[in-house]
Amino acid sequence: MIIGKHLSRRTLLRGMGASIALPFLDAMRPALAADSRVAGATPTRLAFTYVPNGIIMKDFTPGSEGALTEFPRVLASMQPFRDEMLVMSGLTQNGGRALGDGPGDHARAAASYLTGAHPKKTSGADIFNGVSVDQVAANKVGSGTRFASVELGLEDGRMVGNCDSGYSCAYSNSISWRTETTPNPPEINPKLVFERLFAGMDPTETAESRAKRALYKKSILDFVREDTESLRPTLGATDKRKLDEYLYAVRDLEKRIETAAKNTNNFQVAIEKPVGVPLEFADHARLMYDLQVVALQAGLTRVVTFMMGREGSNRTYREIGVADAHHGMSHHRNDPDLIEKLAQINIHHMGQFAYFVGKLKSIKEGDGTLLDHTMVLYGSGISDGNRHTHNDLPILLAGRGAKNFKMGRHVRYATDTPLANLFLSMLNQMGVETEKLGDSSGVLQHLSDV
Repeated sequence: MIIGKHLSRRTLLRGMGASIALPFLDAMRPALAADSRVAGATPTRLAFTYVPNGIIMKDFTPGSEGALTEFPRVLASMQPFRDEMLVMSGLTQNGGRALGDGPGDHARAAASYLTGAHPKKTSGADIFNGVSVDQVAANKVGSGTRFASVELGLEDGRMVGNCDSGYSCAYSNSISWRTETTPNPPEINPKLVFERLFAGMDPTETAESRAKRALYKKSILDFVREDTESLRPTLGATDKRKLDEYLYAVRDLEKRIETAAKNTNNFQVAIEKPVGVPLEFADHARLMYDLQVVALQAGLTRVVTFMMGREGSNRTYREIGVADAHHGMSHHRNDPDLIEKLAQINIHHMGQFAYFVGKLKSIKEGDGTLLDHTMVLYGSGISDGNRHTHNDLPILLAGRGAKNFKMGRHVRYATDTPLANLFLSMLNQMGVETEKLGDSSGVLQHLSDV
């Protein structure tokens, strides 16, 4: 496990077919310094959160440019991170527009969001889109982690058939595209995500060992206890604290997933829910966000995409008093009551995202926090859901992983500035030099302005 006097970034705690990666520890710094790919620095991560059906823009967009001095109510939960975020107006995904293909804005919104491409209109197997920004990054930096990328979501959806006016369901249900013809469907079951990240990490693990763990209802931490105890005396006080906090987070996730599974099994619904998926939206969202935090903290991946809902989602939000279907309400026809309900959904979504950003900020890592080493993008491929507009999109970037960006601002760009230009700039911050992505016309300007 221990190489010389220093820990390898890829050190694992192992035991009985289970293994857990470690968070970034001070003891790993010299080992990282010897790795030319990171040159001694804590690695930069990318995380993308997508919300469907657009946003009530008057409640999202600050009224003035420059320093963030006002937070409209959709943004209010992000106020504690004022100095660690950028709000960008005027950015467009032209690939989401019809461009002669007629209806199908929801499918195009999701498909074009991270690709900057205009998807081929088909409900058959001949789908064609573009490679998404997360996969461009994963192809360059993914070899240094166990998973090149992780794709998560909160709503199950088909990947075949017609879901939006002649567009394949693959377009509506995925924002991550490995190739022009291969979407990465998101996993929505936290139990399966946990097992993939941890129980399934060790290639020596067998079906028998997995069955034993389930039979005896032991925590994965029980199986790596011996390795943990032999590692602990070699660590300094700060690293011991980091290790304890990390292992606590892993166990907390286990308990919440177990509770969700029990609650789901005891709840009678007309539609069968996968075991391990919490009944409440916020519980599900926060559990999936916590899984992202642990995956990024442990260096299991540097790239994550997360869909809060499939595009065109008709989820209801009874827990906040909104019983109407989301997509149906997005065609509000300027009805004040429907607009208010949509705003409440937007506020609810942003609250979950603020929870994620707060968790990233709470974790000490290297010379700062996990948030300091992450770029976290929040947005939608539609701005006005009533008119299906793909310009002036709601875009928020949090975290200081973009070390050369001046944060704490609202920046307004010229009409139809490609969103893909922002993605080129983000890739550059990761050291992934890319000349073109979708309809990009160059890196985005005014990100480093003083």
